[in-house]
Amino acid sequence: MTESRRIHILDPRLANQIAAGEVVERPASVLKELAENAIDAGSQRIEIDLEAGGARLIRVRDDGRGIAEDDLPLALSRHATSKIASLDDLEGVDSLGFRGEALASISSVSRLELVSNTQDEPSEGWRVVAEGRQMEPRVSPAPHPRGSSVVVRDLFFNTPARRKFLRTEKTEFGHVEETFRRLVLSRYDIAWVLRHNQKVVHQLRAGDEPAAMERRVGALLGRKFLENALHVDIEATGLRLWGWVGLPTHSRAQADQQYFFVNGRVVRDRLVAHAVRQAYRDVLFHGRHPVFVLYLELDPHVVDVNVHPTKHEVRFRDGRLVHDFLFSSLHRALADVRPNEPTSPDAVPVSESDEVSTPGASTAAANGQPRWQQQGMALGADQERPAAHRVREFMAGYQALHPEHEEQLLTPQPQHTEPEAPVAREPDAQVRAMPEADATQAPPLGYAVAQLHGVYILSQTARGLVVVDMHAAHERITYERMKQQVHGDGQALGRLQTQPLLVPMSLAVSTREVETAERERETFERLGVELDVAGPETLLVRRVPVLLDNADVESLIHGMLGDLERFGRSDRVEAHINELLASMSCHGSVRANRRLTVPEMNALLRDMERTERSGQCNHGRPTWTEMPMHELDKLFLRGQ
Repeated sequence: MTESRRIHILDPRLANQIAAGEVVERPASVLKELAENAIDAGSQRIEIDLEAGGARLIRVRDDGRGIAEDDLPLALSRHATSKIASLDDLEGVDSLGFRGEALASISSVSRLELVSNTQDEPSEGWRVVAEGRQMEPRVSPAPHPRGSSVVVRDLFFNTPARRKFLRTEKTEFGHVEETFRRLVLSRYDIAWVLRHNQKVVHQLRAGDEPAAMERRVGALLGRKFLENALHVDIEATGLRLWGWVGLPTHSRAQADQQYFFVNGRVVRDRLVAHAVRQAYRDVLFHGRHPVFVLYLELDPHVVDVNVHPTKHEVRFRDGRLVHDFLFSSLHRALADVRPNEPTSPDAVPVSESDEVSTPGASTAAANGQPRWQQQGMALGADQERPAAHRVREFMAGYQALHPEHEEQLLTPQPQHTEPEAPVAREPDAQVRAMPEADATQAPPLGYAVAQLHGVYILSQTARGLVVVDMHAAHERITYERMKQQVHGDGQALGRLQTQPLLVPMSLAVSTREVETAERERETFERLGVELDVAGPETLLVRRVPVLLDNADVESLIHGMLGDLERFGRSDRVEAHINELLASMSCHGSVRANRRLTVPEMNALLRDMERTERSGQCNHGRPTWTEMPMHELDKLFLRGQ
């Protein structure tokens, strides 16, 4: 056995090196801490110089208030800060760096010097460095304009184990540049400069008016982001959400363009991520990630930013309120997009991914049966998808109980196994399709002029050509109609058919889940699920929606309880029901090789203009695209 060691006080350098393990991971984390201090100093311009990806040199220079000579020794001391003085200050933090650990921790694993001046006279500056194992601060005169400069050289020079984990210069600079983006997107009123190995990488002017803000976003994320994004600005219940959200068709394979700020602080929060993911769930292609730059503003006293040393995480006092506000705001913004005419000929249309509200006219099938019944007969029992079968059963029961909705449940085309011969058109159908007198009066999606290979509708608009995937578009229209009929207005699911279980299902749960079930009893009932408490760790499921007849109810209930506990909200039941409705709408929509008349094509276009989320099919694929005349002219070298 090893000899018992006596308790002793760690020397300051070792204590700071241990603390550095929490806040100093790589050059990017050093830059974050130094730049946040510069922001808190009231700077109007911040310049950053790097060498070797930041491993050799990181210099952050600002024109802020500076640090007085007498305070400089404390600046490199642990638990020293000018930003909080009491518990009340901590409960309403409105600054970025406030823990009083960063400079001390960084100086323990690098060669750090701080030069600062609070006066307008450059000769009044002072330098401080920490030396020896006790990290004693040494102050000396050093000329410097008003503001501060922090120079960090040879990061991890005295901790080889940490230094060997640094990656290549290119990789480390990539992390630094990403940190820089987050910083500059948090403060538009500050001018920023980033240099790497004596070369200017970014030089951004200050400006917090809308045009200047958009210029900065475009410079950092590319013009395509802005061309394919919605600007949102929504206030409710003491919360404000503003910024830019990418259209569903402008998504990415990775979640690398997602920036969310809470009171100016960039955060990565599970509650926020869940709310955003739910808002995009119905319109995003599988495996893709939305893009956004969003700012949430709220009272600092209702959010705790002191959750983690890196301050990337926050905790909201009322998480459910924040989650519901974020979800409803983004969900509505994405659903409310409509095809429209841009203000200038060169503007990129919103059309590349919009949304759109209620279905148009429907017709009975050839033999008088609903389209979904015919589809089932055509597929045959061995080919039919179980999900679609359950939906058809539900729709049949729903129709029997609500005959007044029968016409809306029908879908507009008869069954075809072979392409039809073209339908004879009225002599004036084409004239009525596209008025020659004033084409500018055409609706947003224009008027149909042709059908291509039985798959695409070609439509002439005031701006050019629109191409529509007719199956994908009709699939979304049918799906949205079904959702409206099943879920009602979204406030209550009064039309959702439920059924009692012959034998109640017993679920083994934790005591915490039992408490959640009791607290959220009304939520479950609204979704058609009836739960009873049968013991300290047992729940009984007595009633479920008809559509969940063959679903894994136990897994769904456990998932709902987990969501309600973590996020204060769960949409697993709606999501599962919607999956079944989506399957049904796919089977009940117009198929490829279905020949449509011009009036039928125009009816579909008008339905798209009225239907929410019609820019994407149920799987997130785009339903239509537009080619303006100036792009078509380029193809044929017109005007060259």
